[in-house]
Amino acid sequence: MTEEAGISPGPAKLRLAVIIACWNYAEYVDEAIRSVLDQTHCDCELIVVDDGSTDGSWDVIQRHPVRAYKIDNCGQRAACSFGVSKTSAQFVLFLDADDTLAPGSLETILRELDDNVAKLQFPLVRTDRNGLVIGDPVPNLASFRDNGKLARIVLKNGTYASPPTSGNVFRRDLCEFLKEATYDRAVDGILLFAAPFFGDVVSLSTPLGRYRVHDRNDSGLGRPLDAQILRREIARFADRMGHLRRILDRIGRAAELVQVGETQYFLERSIYLAIAEGHRVPVTLLWHLIGKIWATGNSFKTRSAMVAFLLFTAILPNRNARRGLSYRLDAGDRSMTGLLRALF
Repeated sequence: MTEEAGISPGPAKLRLAVIIACWNYAEYVDEAIRSVLDQTHCDCELIVVDDGSTDGSWDVIQRHPVRAYKIDNCGQRAACSFGVSKTSAQFVLFLDADDTLAPGSLETILRELDDNVAKLQFPLVRTDRNGLVIGDPVPNLASFRDNGKLARIVLKNGTYASPPTSGNVFRRDLCEFLKEATYDRAVDGILLFAAPFFGDVVSLSTPLGRYRVHDRNDSGLGRPLDAQILRREIARFADRMGHLRRILDRIGRAAELVQVGETQYFLERSIYLAIAEGHRVPVTLLWHLIGKIWATGNSFKTRSAMVAFLLFTAILPNRNARRGLSYRLDAGDRSMTGLLRALF
């Protein structure tokens, strides 16, 4: 069942649509909507999809002059895909209902978009549930326009540095992949992987939004170390890699993609899972991961710090390793001093 409310559709030819999918975020969605409505640009539209909320979110949404739809609960990916079907915009930004856009951000984004752009990305300032800043913007991005390097990185590593959902803009045609991603409830998985193979990726260094960290984040940020979340992350990554391989097969590049078990992400999360479950870190897994880290193009300092952390977590008692890992995965600002305190 679908219920519709709000104003009539805007112009047929739109450059950018912001789609907010909301599920039981009544305490946050008002701020997310206002952060978009307060921007002034006639080439954008806002669509809000209430994904079967039961907490009064729909009442909050209806207070605003926006195109809004209330649908039966189907998960973020399907709700966002529904939102895409309701707009003709060439580009789409999926704004999480607990996040916000910075003033002037849409104008900045629109200046960078053209037909050859597959994805645009920008950092997000981390805040707590009350909107107070808790750390530096994530991730630390440089400004560039890429037309091939990121694709090679994905082929080699399976992933690349990318912001949370609200820090990405995707060209509309890529959103068709969402219909195939039935294994995933999140919206930004396969789109992040596939984008570098279908056009340029524009990266901005300036934060254009805020990412709220709290105990209901789907990523698990803001919560204690959780083995179940880590197992889910590993399974989701494997499914997304399988999906990407099928997509790349259509353009003749599937054979170039690294195997899941050879990626740094898989190896690293597997070690984290062993620690979370109270097991000793497998030595062969550890050395394999260290080799992967050392082969990256990161600075000597970054590689050394990561290797030292892994070695400490492997030899220290599990309770120490868990504390250190929880500290490293925490969403707030971290330091080497703080990590050592957590480990020892």
